[in-house]
Amino acid sequence: MNKYELAVVVSAKIEDDERAQVIERVKALVERFGGQISDVDEWGKKKLAYEIQKMREAYYYFIHFEADATVPGEIEQRIRIMDNVIRYLCVKQEA
Repeated sequence: MNKYELAVVVSAKIEDDERAQVIERVKALVERFGGQISDVDEWGKKKLAYEIQKMREAYYYFIHFEADATVPGEIEQRIRIMDNVIRYLCVKQEA
């Protein structure tokens, strides 16, 4: 089992409950592929470094989890097509 950090940038144009549903779906994906979530860090609304889809701000979330080496690829494949997720990145954390 490796430790990973998944950064998810969610659109600021949606309502709070809809944004919570997006994060719940991402967490469900991690658990569906055998990952064990240890922490979800919500940074809140932040200014983007550059404009994405005519947006200057978005909500940032960082999900820490442990999983096998194949899990990040599976998760990224599904997050790529999710509505309201404008950017994502999964990185392996050093032990």
